Amino acid sequence: MRRTDRARIANLRLVAHNLVASTLTSPAEAASSMLATQAQDLSSAQWALAVRSPGSTIADVDKAFNEGSIVRSWPFRGTLHVTPAADLGWMLALTRDRILRGATTRHAGLGLDEQVFSRAADVVRGALRGGGRLSRAALFAELDASGIATGHQRGGHIIWYLAHTGLICFGPMEASGQAVVLTDEWIPEARRLSPDEALAELAVRYFTSHGPATLRDLLWWSKILVPEARRAIEGAGDRLRQIVIDDTVYYLGADQPDKPVAPGLILLPGFDEYLLGYGDRDAVLPPEHSARVVPGSNGIFLPMVVSNGQVVGTWQRTIRRATVDTAATTFAPLTATSTARYTKAVESYARYLGLNPGEATIVDS
Repeated sequence: MRRTDRARIANLRLVAHNLVASTLTSPAEAASSMLATQAQDLSSAQWALAVRSPGSTIADVDKAFNEGSIVRSWPFRGTLHVTPAADLGWMLALTRDRILRGATTRHAGLGLDEQVFSRAADVVRGALRGGGRLSRAALFAELDASGIATGHQRGGHIIWYLAHTGLICFGPMEASGQAVVLTDEWIPEARRLSPDEALAELAVRYFTSHGPATLRDLLWWSKILVPEARRAIEGAGDRLRQIVIDDTVYYLGADQPDKPVAPGLILLPGFDEYLLGYGDRDAVLPPEHSARVVPGSNGIFLPMVVSNGQVVGTWQRTIRRATVDTAATTFAPLTATSTARYTKAVESYARYLGLNPGEATIVDS
């Protein structure tokens, strides 16, 4: 891909992701804008929402969980995401049956079948009914006490299964972590969409928040089937528009402007949708640097330094009482201007945590 094409795609994606010129005022708005935000690592997801709603703190993100406007579950790819609470149900329904069928062999190997899952559902429903909330560990204890063993990864698969069926989700934050709740009690006003309405909604929300993106990107992100993806785009109608770059068709929100944005430097969390949300990531991360962000191609995405829309390095944090130190490793030396922007990005991250910025180092390699 030509450098100018990469720059254009990155420029448009920065705007779609609300990573520049964002007018979002809360983590709940950010979650709604993104539709589903990768969240297998909760702390990364918290920062992903806050960085898209400037001025938000980790306390604001936790408040959104506690108020029930956002939840965490497994709507796509069998992977945890943060979603707007009201949208969880129709997203689960899009791929749930196929995802569960695909796990049958693994579940059988763990001694889990429909009978076990049904018994587990009864236990969990009884433990949580009436506004109950339990940590993952406490829920495992309830299952074990009822004769349903949770060892050897069985407990995690039981929660995964019951969440896919819509019985439970992760809701409010507690000292022991995010609590499990009954979905229908925690989300009393869930949106109801027909299958075709859900597909169209998926296409509009994905391409508006991630565009420019391709049909292949949508397929990878959602794991819907090709005929469903084509119906989704057709159903979206004039809510989307197309552009062609390097003979490839990309989709984006109909109202998204195609104009330059102010350059900047952003510290993104690991697993951020800006990189992970696409089947093809070359537009913002050249292949020669991919292993620096996903070491060993093992599915672990490191926190990223993004400058002018391109991933230029990784970073890590160390919290020391009232301060947070940051250390960035860049693929090439940063300019003086980018170094100053890095300092400002560190200050913004520290404010998000409610801490003071400590050491902020940069090493190129």
